[in-house]
Amino acid sequence: MKDKVYLCIDLKSFYASVECVERGLNPFEVCLVVADPSRGGGAITLAATPAIKKLGVKSRGRIYEIPDSIEYMIAPPRMHLYMEYSARIYGIFLKYIASEDIHVYSIDESFLDVTPYLELYRCTPKELAKKILADIYEETGITATVGIGTNLFLTKVALDITAKHAPDNMGYLDESLFRQTLWHHQPLTDFWMIGRGTVKRLSALGIKDLYDLAHYPEGIIYQVFGVNEEFLLDHAWGIEPTTIQDIKAYVPKANSLSNSQILFEDYAFQDAYLILKEMVDTNVLTLTEKHLVTNHISLFIRYSKDVRKPSRGSRKITNCTNSYRILLEEFTLLFNKIVDRNYPIRHIGIGFGNVKDELYQQYDLFANVEDIEKEQKLQSALVEIRNKYGKNSALKGMNLLDKATARYRNTIIGGHKA
Repeated sequence: MKDKVYLCIDLKSFYASVECVERGLNPFEVCLVVADPSRGGGAITLAATPAIKKLGVKSRGRIYEIPDSIEYMIAPPRMHLYMEYSARIYGIFLKYIASEDIHVYSIDESFLDVTPYLELYRCTPKELAKKILADIYEETGITATVGIGTNLFLTKVALDITAKHAPDNMGYLDESLFRQTLWHHQPLTDFWMIGRGTVKRLSALGIKDLYDLAHYPEGIIYQVFGVNEEFLLDHAWGIEPTTIQDIKAYVPKANSLSNSQILFEDYAFQDAYLILKEMVDTNVLTLTEKHLVTNHISLFIRYSKDVRKPSRGSRKITNCTNSYRILLEEFTLLFNKIVDRNYPIRHIGIGFGNVKDELYQQYDLFANVEDIEKEQKLQSALVEIRNKYGKNSALKGMNLLDKATARYRNTIIGGHKA
């Protein structure tokens, strides 16, 4: 059996690069950040060009953190445009690789299993990667970097640690090279799927790098990390058995649907309840569109400026449904039970658990099935109208109130302007 070979392709400073391409500018020469200036100096910079990064400005910083000495441009985010570019680049991948061998990891990053294609094209992994990157640049003007590896973990690490600092924007790792060059690499947070919390717990054990982790007593690692111990130790040795085919074949044991929003200002109890109603309405229409039902709800409330601990609650309900009326009643009971009325609210999150096909729809003896069927027909009609004419083409009275946010949120993608 031949060794696997993967590519992980990342679109360099993607949002900022798209904005430069649209303006006929070079992102390696022009200082530009993507941010929403209407949100003031505290607005997050969603992306920054390589040119301004060289001056110490990071993506995901704040506008006010950019030194006054730097002259730069601010481009308001255009998420729909970025999605169009991403789709075009996916189309370029399809010129070389079949869809079943592509895993889209994010809007600007994808894994490609090129194992069966190297013989077909009679080329090395680097030659194929170079061809794809050149095609991306020629078609879109976007510069990409690529990690090449013998498993998904090594491929991602080759991208994140090696390729982004290489003159040709390429990096390669196999297990042997990984152990030779990166076993003592620090900080550990540079490695895929190792966050600050994990590093803190490793540090408490005296583990400073992946070499230390690979040679630490396995039993103690299991005591600290539980089931995560297996993949941590595998990664410490440069091992990752999961393939793209495994990812595509994966079927979760349970499904859920969730939604959350951070409010632009402090909301009083009753105004926050209005937002809750809108959010339930949005998620119910998603259930309706996908022909799904639920019998479990959850609610999260975070208060302003951490004046007290967040409130959390969940409950299983007697009906398995996608009825807005029934689900709103259940959320109302939960909202009134867990929310502290004395503190302003800044963050609301809701979830539908145990989501399944509407074939499993079930009601208790107190439900009026006839009324529910009428409501579901109305919900289906709303879904059809919104899909055809836009999300704001059919609104409810509550969406027109001053504190409502649904109308605005219907115009954004991923929390940012479309």
